[in-house]
Amino acid sequence: MPALSLPPAPDEAATRLVRGESVSPHDLLGAHSATIDGVSGVVIRAWQPRARRIDVVIGEQHLPMQREVSGLYSVFVPDRKLPLRYRFEMTDDEGQVRTFDDPYRFLPTIGDVDLHLFNEGRHLRLWEKMGAHVRTIDGVDGTAFTVWAPNATRVSVSGDFNRWDGRAHTMRRLGASGVFELFIPGIGAETLYKFEIRTRTGALRVKTDPFAAKLEQGPGHASIVQARSRYPWRDGRWLAERADSDLRREPMLVYEVHLGSWLRGDDNRLLSYREIAPRLASHVSTLGFTHVELLPVQDHPFGGSWGYQVGGYFAPNSRHGSPDDLRFLVDTLHEAGIGVLLDWVPAHFPKDDWALRRFDGTACYEHEDPRLGDHPEWGTHIFNYARHEVRNFLVANALYWIEEFHLDGLRVDAVASMLYLDYGREAGQWLRNRFGGRENLEAVAFLKQLNLAMQSLHPGVVTIAEESTSWPKVTAPIRDGGLGFTFKWNMGWMHDTLDYFRVDPFFRKGAHEKLTFAIWYEYSERFMNPLSHDEVVHLKRSLLEKMPGDMWQKFANLRTLLGYSITRPGKSLFFMGTELAPHREWNHDVSLEWELLEDPRRRGLSDFLQALQQAYRAHACFWRSDHEPAGFRWIDVADREQSVLSYARFDGDAHALVVLNLTPVPRDQYRLGVPRAGRYRLLLNSDASAFGGSGYPVFEEVTTDAMPYHGFDASIVLSLPPLAMLVLLPEGDGATQLTAPSSEGATSKPVKVKTAKPKTEKAKTTKSDVATLEVKKPKTTKRKATTPKVARPTITKSAPEKPKVATPKVVKTESPKSATPKVETPKTQPAVNTPKTVKPKVAKPRTARAPKKDPSE
Repeated sequence: MPALSLPPAPDEAATRLVRGESVSPHDLLGAHSATIDGVSGVVIRAWQPRARRIDVVIGEQHLPMQREVSGLYSVFVPDRKLPLRYRFEMTDDEGQVRTFDDPYRFLPTIGDVDLHLFNEGRHLRLWEKMGAHVRTIDGVDGTAFTVWAPNATRVSVSGDFNRWDGRAHTMRRLGASGVFELFIPGIGAETLYKFEIRTRTGALRVKTDPFAAKLEQGPGHASIVQARSRYPWRDGRWLAERADSDLRREPMLVYEVHLGSWLRGDDNRLLSYREIAPRLASHVSTLGFTHVELLPVQDHPFGGSWGYQVGGYFAPNSRHGSPDDLRFLVDTLHEAGIGVLLDWVPAHFPKDDWALRRFDGTACYEHEDPRLGDHPEWGTHIFNYARHEVRNFLVANALYWIEEFHLDGLRVDAVASMLYLDYGREAGQWLRNRFGGRENLEAVAFLKQLNLAMQSLHPGVVTIAEESTSWPKVTAPIRDGGLGFTFKWNMGWMHDTLDYFRVDPFFRKGAHEKLTFAIWYEYSERFMNPLSHDEVVHLKRSLLEKMPGDMWQKFANLRTLLGYSITRPGKSLFFMGTELAPHREWNHDVSLEWELLEDPRRRGLSDFLQALQQAYRAHACFWRSDHEPAGFRWIDVADREQSVLSYARFDGDAHALVVLNLTPVPRDQYRLGVPRAGRYRLLLNSDASAFGGSGYPVFEEVTTDAMPYHGFDASIVLSLPPLAMLVLLPEGDGATQLTAPSSEGATSKPVKVKTAKPKTEKAKTTKSDVATLEVKKPKTTKRKATTPKVARPTITKSAPEKPKVATPKVVKTESPKSATPKVETPKTQPAVNTPKTVKPKVAKPRTARAPKKDPSE
């Protein structure tokens, strides 16, 4: 057959392709049916700007392609029909020869239904369609790339596979969806890539994939292709029990963790997720926490930060390892009976040019108007919640972390900044909504959509709002006009409580309402009581250093603060290191000061926290009715003169009494009304010498008499130690006094990693001489804590020393202001004698050599 004359490519399509302006390269490139000189066949075109020669390979046949214009090659294959399987053999401009499949012979990898749902903001598994996905199509292995860039005039995939040449792999736009797509054969896992985007002005922007599952660290910030995870999860039972759980009526104690500074290796090396996993699980379960909350683990550009300016919303922080390494951390915690929450940041994103900012040359994810799209206080952009695709991006991201990493809930950061259009702005810097108000109506709709999706798809998973204003119904059901969150951080309680504990005890009677006011609004929301990372940075001082008085009083105040936080209504959250009582503020660039646990006072504080959390978890009156008025009753809210606060926690008829003496003055013969006649036993005493307290003599059990008091028909008489909390239970409610664990049950510090390249898969840890204090769970709690399958880390330590104290009737302190006067029967209490039926057992304080002073004091 004579050679056939191949008609030239359409001028406009070829010109746009060569100029890098094509949005539909598949219309020109690839294989297309054609008839030339009456002969039917297939025209194949290729765009390879770096090629010297290209042949089409069909079976054993090699057909040389003709060069039409610079980089554009074509060939006509007669007597062939579509679909046609072929490959290219190319000699590039450096003389290298390679054979590959044509990216432009494949159909789109995302369907019309997916695009429709995305444009409507309703695609709940969006991460499975957008981004980069390793696939096999028509027997060809490769990666499908998909990205949303609605105002781009061209989008290409560039990477190490094409020498970062954005001309080589131009993507096609799929209708009016704004989505670009391309399947590139031969591209597999761990391949680096970016999107090169041509804007309407002709400028080129090189961007990280918003849906990337893994990111290269700076300065490159390339996306990294990830294969579908095959991680062998072991937490099936945990997930099944979680689906039937209701944390609103279960114990919840949260340990907030910044993985980069919880524990570090030699030379301040960051540990991997796998190195952290067994140590964190052991430590947290020993202390008695039910959950950990991870400060953002999404990839963020600045390593020396807390993680709240997220660059890769679908990518775990690769400084600690791979996505599967993070799965191992979550799995290990679940095996230890510990839930995992994630700090999630949908309120704003950083202005780094390689990330979401002006993604396609326009305000794609943010608002165009800076009065809506910029956050003046934080120097970041605010998401455009009015845009369907942006809302879908965020809702799908939340679901992604729950489904792909088995997380148990999200703490949603900076909700207040989302709800108010004037948040952090001066007059003239913001725009009103369509009704003339300052509420961000689109953000409200987004939060409702988020919580509705979470509740319907993942029962048992919680969402927690960090919301610092009085916005109503944050935790109310959506059907009742609420936002639908499970819990809300009680920021008002936190500020009032810390303000109170900063006050010298001599003046606390003037600040009494700081502790009592929060109950007035306690049941307007379902609250969590946070003592978080925000309160130990930026010159706010550590919790210990916030406390007034000499060092003994600081520790006594801190123990009482922790006891009050856990025994009052609401779930509790403590930042990592609370158990260490450091003098310095938190520093995210170094490890916690684990050596502090060698100090007996801090060992006592840690032991107290462990005993306190054991008591909390073992008695449902402290948590089952947290969010119901029936679960709490003041006994005496008005004893401001003596700075004593007392209340009862209830679970039906079962109850516990909590008494706080908030001055260093012991209170003998202190009468207290009680809900039930009979005998009460001491459950916990924060002043016990084993916890570093004075060991002031207290009644371990006491019987009521018939004297009405505080509105009750019966009352008891107590001795209240200085700066202390007592917890009592009526006999028959399971009261067993809790003191510090023995040296075989004390809290241990994690072992420091000394190897430069640890074998994290089978890291050897020796069994510690520190045993876990067993935590009893009530029968009604469906999720049962399991014994961690990790060994306790070994540490070198001596037995804790106990402070030397005599059996005091008054407490001598070093501070002149808080020096204890001679104790007399308080005028506000009637003089009483110990009832004859009471046979008090006086706890004899332990004595030991005086502890060594902390070098930092």
